[in-house]
Amino acid sequence: MEPNTEPKVGQDNVGYSSDDEARNPDPVPDDITVNIEVEEKDKTSDEDIRPEPQLQYDDSSEIKISIEDEKKNGNNNTEKQAERKKSIAVQDEEQKWLSWMEIQFKKIAGDDGEINLEEFKDALGVKRSFFAERFFNLFDTDKSGSIECGELMDGLRMLTKGKPAQKLKFLFNVYDVDGSGSIDRDELKTVLRSCMEESSLSLGEDDLDDLTDVLFDAADEDNSGSITFEELKAELEKHPGVIENLTISAAQWLKPPAASKKKQKGWTEKFTLKYMRNNLRKVIFLLFYVLINLGLTAYTVYKYRESNGFVIVARIGGMNLNFNCMFVLVLMLRKCLTYLRATPLAGFLPLDQNIQFHKMVGGMIAFFAIIHTLAHIGNAIYIEFLTPEKNLTTIDILFTTKAGIGWVEASAYITGWPILVILIIMVICSLPFVRRGGHFQIFYWTHMLYIPFWILLIIHGPIFWMFFVAPGALFILEKIFRSKLIKRARYGNTHITEVHLLPSGVCHLVISRPDNFKYQPGDYIFIQIPVIAANEWHPFTISSAPEMKGHIWLHVRSAGHWTNKLYEYFSELDPINLGKPEVVLQKRRSTKSPALLNFKGIRGVDTDLEASGKHSGRKGSQYLAKGQKELEHEKRVAQKVKKVHVKCHIDGPYGTATREIFETEHAVLVGAGIGVTPMASILQSVMYRYKESKRTCPCCKHSFYGPISDHAMKLKKVDFIWINRDQKSFEWFVGLLNHIEKEQIDVAYEEDKEPEKVIEMHMYMTAAQGKTDMKGIGLQIALDLIHKKDNRDMITGLQTRTQAGRPNWNQIFAKLSEQKKGKVKVFFCGAPQLGKIIKNTCMKYKFNFSKENF
Repeated sequence: MEPNTEPKVGQDNVGYSSDDEARNPDPVPDDITVNIEVEEKDKTSDEDIRPEPQLQYDDSSEIKISIEDEKKNGNNNTEKQAERKKSIAVQDEEQKWLSWMEIQFKKIAGDDGEINLEEFKDALGVKRSFFAERFFNLFDTDKSGSIECGELMDGLRMLTKGKPAQKLKFLFNVYDVDGSGSIDRDELKTVLRSCMEESSLSLGEDDLDDLTDVLFDAADEDNSGSITFEELKAELEKHPGVIENLTISAAQWLKPPAASKKKQKGWTEKFTLKYMRNNLRKVIFLLFYVLINLGLTAYTVYKYRESNGFVIVARIGGMNLNFNCMFVLVLMLRKCLTYLRATPLAGFLPLDQNIQFHKMVGGMIAFFAIIHTLAHIGNAIYIEFLTPEKNLTTIDILFTTKAGIGWVEASAYITGWPILVILIIMVICSLPFVRRGGHFQIFYWTHMLYIPFWILLIIHGPIFWMFFVAPGALFILEKIFRSKLIKRARYGNTHITEVHLLPSGVCHLVISRPDNFKYQPGDYIFIQIPVIAANEWHPFTISSAPEMKGHIWLHVRSAGHWTNKLYEYFSELDPINLGKPEVVLQKRRSTKSPALLNFKGIRGVDTDLEASGKHSGRKGSQYLAKGQKELEHEKRVAQKVKKVHVKCHIDGPYGTATREIFETEHAVLVGAGIGVTPMASILQSVMYRYKESKRTCPCCKHSFYGPISDHAMKLKKVDFIWINRDQKSFEWFVGLLNHIEKEQIDVAYEEDKEPEKVIEMHMYMTAAQGKTDMKGIGLQIALDLIHKKDNRDMITGLQTRTQAGRPNWNQIFAKLSEQKKGKVKVFFCGAPQLGKIIKNTCMKYKFNFSKENF
């Protein structure tokens, strides 16, 4: 689900600003020439002009030094120096690359100094590639069936340093498979088919024919039935910048992937100015948390200043444990956090990082518990050996009540040990290898130990109850409010009524919605499905709009043990058992083919059965009827859309940062993969709200949409950006997006201006090769032509054209900034790595940024 944000090979190097600059950088003079204009009273002679003019003082002449020309030449020389340095840097980079390639390919070629086709493919990291074979054939200038290192390096130097015409000729030769000097329709079709394979696109044969025809007809200007070099050049020149970038991209494709170097990020990164600026709310909150712990530490040190060092350290740990064992609970009061989002405090508190802080505080609890325990052990040893008059041994102090410490029957030490054991169990079972390794039940049940943990803490610590009483009361109220009994009383029984099995392991659940179940766009719920796991609750974003009545949607991607089990369950469920969800085919049983059940068609079977007299024709027909029932059962199970009736429990809703969407003037929704689910809810809700603003003229009966009052919604423009790796992922919501496009609303915000679209969509497919890549240019130009002709994107079927590759966030945000639709806020849901990139770009353009934990 998570899109890869690392730059692709072939997309991370910057080419020359022009080919002439790359080959012939402008010389920079060593000195600065000062322009001197000599004005004589009687005449001006050409002979007075010298390469290095001398100043001669004469009564009959006036000398003027042009300072402006001097400055101008100085600025030009500075620019030329910068261009020269840039050109030299690029040349050095190219030279290093070529040298590295020569070394690498010599290793591959071995002692014979020649590379065959298979070695060439291995070097490029491909198994079967039209482009790899074409490159090999073109580099093999002597047609010997192998490439010498000299031939390879000559080809690479041509691609990186040759003239644009040479590079374009190379591209033409790649497409001209038979070497006839022109590209025919079949060759172009072969190229486009290979481009589709490289871009992981799955299009039908008819679509491929359409792409071939539209591109061929556009390039074949003279209708000769073939595309010449000049015609290909003319077609590519219609797309500015493609030829230059294409040739560089083609050369970079030959660069073997470099070993990935993970950027080392330690705790020191948290103290950089950039990190603090990008995470201001979190940093301030963390600073406040640290100050509280330091304040408690200082108070404890002062209070126990007369005690020995072990006692002081133990009390420091205990006092901080009082606070942290309370605070770890506050961070999980979901209902309270949801209510806080509707208050001004939401603008100051990092509410979206509550889980992250919960984990951090849990770690601090473990840290202070270790300090607290070790200090008490040290103090016990200290008392035994340095204060013998107390007549207490270490064992007496640590494992009995003889020391008399504790506000409940002197039980501080004997309650401390079970607290420590429970804490160790909870910490270990909360680690990712348990929680996400298919052992969620272990995580869940060990986390239930918080009940005896807090009870023992109240007995153990004399003042812990003061910290715990308020959040503990809120927690108990939330637990009662979230219990199945209360939820059943409020909402009644809820069921999954329909299931859509979507590509890439995504399960679309349609759940019955109680009339009094209220939520906001982008909210999430916890769901429990007893037939999957009786005690597991899992959070998922609601993907339907709040305005939709009767049901809610969830889109669940298979990414773990529970979600995989969910998809498998509904994949094998026979929808005929609507009222009996407990009847499920857990494993598909192997069934005989209906042909095998028709005994008359099997040689030898009829004779044996009839001879034995044990089976009659009626018995055979029963077997045939049974075979037909099994076949019908298999067909029902194989359905992708199933009407079902599976009991489930829901807990929520709980708010996220997207609750601010209707307080935003210009919203940018960025969804990566299945992170699109909250955006789908928002888009639907926006459409519903604008439909409510529909007006009808009483005279002409013309219907139009007007702006909504700021009290109801401040939103004026929505830009929706969806990023997927492959084509199939778009199928998750393509029906919804198609519906939104068809009902797209144009609103006139001012009387003297034309109506504008409220929602604008941008689709990106990262696996697809772009126009700047030799493996994608033909296909992308053909897709552009098809889209221009039919106003339909062939990849998704939408009107919005799907762009190949990763988004250029600087370009996108620059255009958004120019629209002047109000203050821009970006809402993101997807992989954390991509979120960091977008957040940094938002800082550059002064856009607000909000991320939903994913």
